[in-house]
Amino acid sequence: MNRDWVEKDFYEVLGVSRDVGAEELKRAYRKLAQKYHPDANQGDTAAEDRFKQISEAYSILSDPEKKAEYDEVRRLVDSGGFTGFGGGTGPFGGQRVRMEDLGDLFGGGLGDLFGSGGRGGPQRGPDTRAELNLDFEDAVRGVTTTVLVRGEASCANCKGSGAEPGTPVSTCPACNGAGQVAQNQGFFSFTQPCGRCRGAGLIIETPCSSCRGRGTELRTRTIQMKTPAGVHDGATIRLRGKGGPGQNGGPAGNLLVRIHVAPHRIFRRKGDDLTVTVPVTYSEAVLGTKVTVPTLDGEVTLKVPAGTQAGKVFRVRGRGVQPSRGKAGDLLVKVDVVVPRRVSKDERKLLEELSGFETEDVRSHLKGP
Repeated sequence: MNRDWVEKDFYEVLGVSRDVGAEELKRAYRKLAQKYHPDANQGDTAAEDRFKQISEAYSILSDPEKKAEYDEVRRLVDSGGFTGFGGGTGPFGGQRVRMEDLGDLFGGGLGDLFGSGGRGGPQRGPDTRAELNLDFEDAVRGVTTTVLVRGEASCANCKGSGAEPGTPVSTCPACNGAGQVAQNQGFFSFTQPCGRCRGAGLIIETPCSSCRGRGTELRTRTIQMKTPAGVHDGATIRLRGKGGPGQNGGPAGNLLVRIHVAPHRIFRRKGDDLTVTVPVTYSEAVLGTKVTVPTLDGEVTLKVPAGTQAGKVFRVRGRGVQPSRGKAGDLLVKVDVVVPRRVSKDERKLLEELSGFETEDVRSHLKGP
């Protein structure tokens, strides 16, 4: 990233405060991404550049580790820790400090902040995000499916090289293939992308006719993926190497797929347990009965003891969700005593006779002392 984290305020790019929460950050990103997306602004290079800035800012601020590192850099910027570009004294005693050496301030935590320890070379591509809708049973059992991803990808014509197929590519003479050159500014010594090769380390004599030498193109990819059995609604599945393309031969980023599970017609889910409500009649609850209960794998017979109260929950072990790891959950069966809205004359007569035998005061606990 070189000097980007010093020079760019990603919070300002997204129009959010520094104490922004994850959900507010996501809303701000989606609003701006929709406004400046290349599909909605075809031929508008300014909108395309703005979209890239928004995507870069969100990729940093949405990653807790990267955000922590970026916040530390911005703290130094705000406190004057990066002053003295014109040659004045500063917090390092007036000595020239290389940007790559600043990683020592954070115990090495800056890692690739300024690009492979200050040297040119491959850079990992950004993570990208996608959404996947699943049926309830597909989520429970696991399924192999596809997800559509719209974004930057390696050019299909040049395979990411940026050169027209069959044309030569040579090492940049200005940086000797490093992709970066050193530049002194005051007591700082920056490494920055080579202006001759634009950080690629290579000179392309004949740019690719499809991507014009960028090595990437905006297109929709179809990615095949397998969801693990028992995946939860709202879970995120990481597909390594399926994200944005890397630079200078670097690896692709990851694809983060957020799962949305549709509700089931009769089952509900609590962790790896399933719940279902089974209605019984008044006489069945009083006298006891056996009922057939549906599960995700056929039916089971449940014994309802005499005198079962409405709301009673029975547990059928092992008939819940079987996750990809660990033991299966249980099926929790809730009994619902159904009171008929209408009865026949004969039924009413029998119920009236039955009421004459009822001697228990079921509302005695409501009376005062």
